[in-house]
Amino acid sequence: MTVRGGTYRFGQFRLDPTAGLLYRGAEPTMLGRRAVALLRRLLEDAGAPVSKDALIEAAWGGLAVADNNLAVQVAALRRVLAEAPDAPSWIETLPRRGYRYVGPAVTAGDPVVSGSALTLPDRPSIAVLPFSNLGGDPEQDYFADGMVDDIITGLARIKWLFVVARNSTFTYKGRAVDITQIGRELGVRYVLEGSVRRSGRNIRVTSQLIDASTGSHIWAERYDRMFDDIFALQDEIGLSVVGAISASLRRAEIDRVKRRRPDSLDAYDLLLRAQHDVDSGMPEQVARALVLLEGAIAIDPTYALAHGNAAMCHHCLFLRAGLQEVNRSASIHHARSAILHGQDDATALTLAGFSIGMDGHDRGAAFTALEAALAISPSSALTYILGSVIFGWSGEAERAIEWSERGMRLSPFDSWAFAAFDAQAMSHLLRGRYAEACHAAYKSVQANPAHSITYVQLTAALVKLGRLDEAKTAAARVLELHPTFRFKRQFEGVNCAPALAETLGEALRTAGLPE
Repeated sequence: MTVRGGTYRFGQFRLDPTAGLLYRGAEPTMLGRRAVALLRRLLEDAGAPVSKDALIEAAWGGLAVADNNLAVQVAALRRVLAEAPDAPSWIETLPRRGYRYVGPAVTAGDPVVSGSALTLPDRPSIAVLPFSNLGGDPEQDYFADGMVDDIITGLARIKWLFVVARNSTFTYKGRAVDITQIGRELGVRYVLEGSVRRSGRNIRVTSQLIDASTGSHIWAERYDRMFDDIFALQDEIGLSVVGAISASLRRAEIDRVKRRRPDSLDAYDLLLRAQHDVDSGMPEQVARALVLLEGAIAIDPTYALAHGNAAMCHHCLFLRAGLQEVNRSASIHHARSAILHGQDDATALTLAGFSIGMDGHDRGAAFTALEAALAISPSSALTYILGSVIFGWSGEAERAIEWSERGMRLSPFDSWAFAAFDAQAMSHLLRGRYAEACHAAYKSVQANPAHSITYVQLTAALVKLGRLDEAKTAAARVLELHPTFRFKRQFEGVNCAPALAETLGEALRTAGLPE
């Protein structure tokens, strides 16, 4: 039987291949990356033999490895599964052939996105779903996504309106989900959905506002415009949505939707194309994004959002590609330009504030920028999440937890969730709440398994809980993802609070991470 899916469930276990985690009930196990790959391959062909060559390909990507390496990984897998009473017999050895999974029935499905319904906020709340691209050209997805980004940004400037961040709403992209279900999962009363059809210089946009509690349509409209009019069109849609939610809006509130635009459509287009790689937080991808962002800045040197994203790219390269001074200086330079030119752009101010706080070590200037961003856009989840990271490394544990929880409420499925959980993990560690720190670190690992700093927090928490073998496994993952990691240099790079550096350093030293 061949089983394919996002997650695999069998007995009391659940395997999430994307996160690289095996769960026993609700608790993650410390199964290594290669053992996870082996288990996934066995579950895909549950009940059928899987050859040694196929398993080695799955776990080592075709590298030449000895059979005993495979045996070691299978033994590690069996040890973890042995937590279930009859598990030793779930993986059958086929002499000279391979292995076979013969345990409980395997079911496959999409990853779990949400738990119970969220309580509605005490003010009007809205989620803007990704608009469908009806143009037939997948390469134009970025354009429809950028249009939705701008609508969300405009709506988020309304102080009385609770707006879910795009990183949560975009988890529904390409999925057929009932609107009332989305309302429950995101904790909003209103949902805006729509479509974009672009043909040459002509654009048709349709949008409709739905009351998620009843499924009834409140407002719908179709717009036919030329591409050159795209920014005015985005404002027009945002204004219409706001007006549909409350007919008694004061004109001053409506005007808040409008914001300054880059003068060049070409610069805007380059920014949209770079955004995915910027958000990845991976050195190779952000280096690719920088080429596009530098092109946008060359066209429009005052483009604040391009500067803010460039600052984040250099921040990533500084922390994850050798702590080079050239990247730190570039991060600060672009952050200052983003603040200079982006006084009305909450996202630009947020990215700039984070870079100045983390790379420039100027926490005061950082929070001046973040507070300005929240004054413009009170529903900015990213501001709260990145602010929580600065609070965390500064040793302000309770504020870090408070800001991270605010950010996650505004955007429950945010792609930056790992950063919020990191802030929680280091803050619980500092306060001696080691079980809570471990739980938050596991959540961060699940949200972004490629982020090495997450495993730093996890390693420390496991040491503090006396789980040294698991801590050493997590420490090995740090070095696998970040071979040049040295914790003293890393702490200096982010200006880690002395008490936190002492707490983390003692634990990391015990786990064998280099100083």
